[in-house]
Amino acid sequence: MYIRKQRLLTPGPTPLLPKALHAMMGSDIHHRTEDFRKLYKGVLADLKEVMGTSNDVLILVASGSGAMEASVTNCFSPGDKVIVCSAGKFGERWAGITKAYGLNVVLLEEPYGSAVAASKLEAALAANPDARGVFVQASETSTGAAHDVEAMGKLVKNTNAIFVVDAITGMGTMPLNIDEWGLDIVIGGSQKSLMVPPGVAFLSMSAKAWKHAESARLPRYYFDLKKEAKNAVNGESSWTPATSILLALGEALKYVKELGAANLVRNAELLARATREAATALGLTLFSGANPGSAVTAICPPAGMDSGVIVKEFRNRFGAIIANGQGTMKGQIFRIAHLGYFDFADLFAMVAALEIILAANGHPVQFGTGVAAVQNVYASAALNRELVNT
Repeated sequence: MYIRKQRLLTPGPTPLLPKALHAMMGSDIHHRTEDFRKLYKGVLADLKEVMGTSNDVLILVASGSGAMEASVTNCFSPGDKVIVCSAGKFGERWAGITKAYGLNVVLLEEPYGSAVAASKLEAALAANPDARGVFVQASETSTGAAHDVEAMGKLVKNTNAIFVVDAITGMGTMPLNIDEWGLDIVIGGSQKSLMVPPGVAFLSMSAKAWKHAESARLPRYYFDLKKEAKNAVNGESSWTPATSILLALGEALKYVKELGAANLVRNAELLARATREAATALGLTLFSGANPGSAVTAICPPAGMDSGVIVKEFRNRFGAIIANGQGTMKGQIFRIAHLGYFDFADLFAMVAALEIILAANGHPVQFGTGVAAVQNVYASAALNRELVNT
């Protein structure tokens, strides 16, 4: 190959929206000026609209993990009992953060590739009526599985606990009715469905979450959500903001509003369905077949093959970056992302490349089998007017 383009096919960071990238060139503005205040207020307002909530929304200069930590330090006290639902690497992160701050953790754990059932949470809530919080991933990116946050939220809503949802890859890939379902804290990140570089995290806070914050006694300084909320009213951040990322985020949010937040989710759902059908047509096994999410599809390599071979071949042959398994799943699965600025043309190319890679490494492939599966999903969606501008 002579001309090589790098293609980012990972579940974060994701491909950048061109208008967002261009907007970053205007980042030589001072953050204590009226120009910045207008930008900041606009981004906060658009985030609320895109997230579909009447709750407060705050922005932090951090990765999503910073907002995860902030949700713990601002809403809990040492020794508080909390329930952590864990079915992958990021569920383990919730367990790690809550234990690091001295919370009394009741761990509901399922194997990688599975999800914690709402019925299991219901039993845990009944057995632990003094629980002050429940933590979960909407989308467990390390495995491709999704949790039933609607059912879980409605269970937690009737208790004294707050429901804290890591939606860092769930936002923009699955329905999240924050207010109706009782999702008290919902966390997102800039480098996922919103199509801009890493560096900004955000979270919504319900009235119930703010009530928890009133009595919380864990230490905090940089991640002080009360301080952020007070400053946000005036269009300012407590600390030096990531101005370039906010400019990009402003453009990305405009794009999502024009597209429609529901259509952003539908796009991910269609790409995920097409990828699952292509993998099955190629004789591959889906890792999270019983609880699939739409942010990413986790696929098992052919028997006897390390998934790292496929990851390396994508990079070396096609300049494409896909994700290996994480933690204990490294070498056992590879992951293809669908969130944000991905379309069917990206998927046609990715599946065609996968067919070549599999064939080159001894897996029997009839070229075009996987691509045809993707084409059929596209054609069906277009016929049923599920796609915009078709």
